[in-house]
Amino acid sequence: MPEVFAEQVARVPGALAVEFGEVRLSFAELDVRARQVAGWLRERGVGAESLVAIRMERCAELVIAELGVAMAGGAYVPLFPEWSQEHCARVCESAGVVLTVTAGDVAATAGRVPVAGSGVVVAPDQLAYVMFTSGSTGVPKGVAVRQRDVVALAGDGAFAGGAHGRVLVHSPHSFDASTYEVWVPLLNGGQVVVAPPGRVDAGELASLIRSSGVRALWLTAGLFGVMAQEYPECFAGVVQVWAGGDVVSPAAVRRVQEVCPGLVVVNGYGPTETTTFAACHRMDALGAGVSEVPIGRPLDGMRAYVLDARLRRVPPGTAGELYVAGAGLARGYVGQPVLTASRFVPDPYAVGERLYRTGDLVRWSREGELEYLGRADDQVKVRGFRIELGEIEAALAAHPLVERALVVARTTGSGIKQLIAYVTAGNAEPGVLREFVAERLPEYMVPAVVVVLDAFPLTTNGKIDR
Repeated sequence: MPEVFAEQVARVPGALAVEFGEVRLSFAELDVRARQVAGWLRERGVGAESLVAIRMERCAELVIAELGVAMAGGAYVPLFPEWSQEHCARVCESAGVVLTVTAGDVAATAGRVPVAGSGVVVAPDQLAYVMFTSGSTGVPKGVAVRQRDVVALAGDGAFAGGAHGRVLVHSPHSFDASTYEVWVPLLNGGQVVVAPPGRVDAGELASLIRSSGVRALWLTAGLFGVMAQEYPECFAGVVQVWAGGDVVSPAAVRRVQEVCPGLVVVNGYGPTETTTFAACHRMDALGAGVSEVPIGRPLDGMRAYVLDARLRRVPPGTAGELYVAGAGLARGYVGQPVLTASRFVPDPYAVGERLYRTGDLVRWSREGELEYLGRADDQVKVRGFRIELGEIEAALAAHPLVERALVVARTTGSGIKQLIAYVTAGNAEPGVLREFVAERLPEYMVPAVVVVLDAFPLTTNGKIDR
């Protein structure tokens, strides 16, 4: 990463790199500031793969800190400012953090003499960052991503052509979308526009998109749906919107493209373990007959397999679990070798390579694209029948008034398991929607209750709060 960044500094030293409010940093200025931080870190013992926590709100110093840690040879561990002290302590202990950096620390390095060059030689296989996600056992798991993984993401052909030359940074830096927001533009000589600190609601985000002149941005599927419904015109000056992290609504895509012709919407799919994106599906103009958005084809250098429980390929049209391999595959989980071995398994189709088991159920379409069906653990049994909740959600989503659908299994007080469907569907009547599903699926797959919502509740990361 430091080497690729240095290439941009040499190529466009005076070009704008970071914009935050009234703060403007050129590539040459960002280089100096990051090397000042790198020297400060090295004086405090930071070296190859030392883990450095970064706890601060969005600001120019955040970008400087991440680059400075990389130049010092370390790996950064993002701490969300709203996390409790206890949670931050658990994350730092789990990762083996040696130092925590704040915005004040970065600001205090401004008068220092910057270290020569990038400070140290950083190898491609060294860690770039460790990003923590929630674990099923309640213990957070740290996903260890290497320098080469980030460089592979930034160099992917999906980001070629200049559309990502000015990108909005608005995701929490503890959320892996921030990897795209910061490193894709910076490692290609582009600009990062850092949003104000704190939570940004949909109205504020719409104003920011319009006023900042960004050409590309990432939105979670849930937030994209809100923006499409309430502020579709805000994308008028945008070239590409990448959305994902959940199922992208075709109705939302059509709405923004009706208001903003020429806008390209890309469904970006990828767990944190695949360095933000593993596959994508580009939509230049979504047709009226499309009821589901595929997650598309693998990115450059990545491979996707749809396999059964014995790791055998399944034919197109057949559901299986998605396994991902190739460039961008993380090293594993910090300090959790058993979990790493269970999720990162030997690739039976490429000697010496690994597969990441995503836990997502997909199938290959006739067009050679991946279609998302749901989580492998979304399988439930109702009255003895094994049911994939994603199949019911897809049936509901096919109704012309339904924008989004979510189905859950709930156990009543008498111990009976029922299917409950939640939809955003305008003026649709619940009974009509149940009849619609009953026409398409077996009776045991028809939800007992359909709840129509104005909008789905979202988590701080913009995903649907299940």
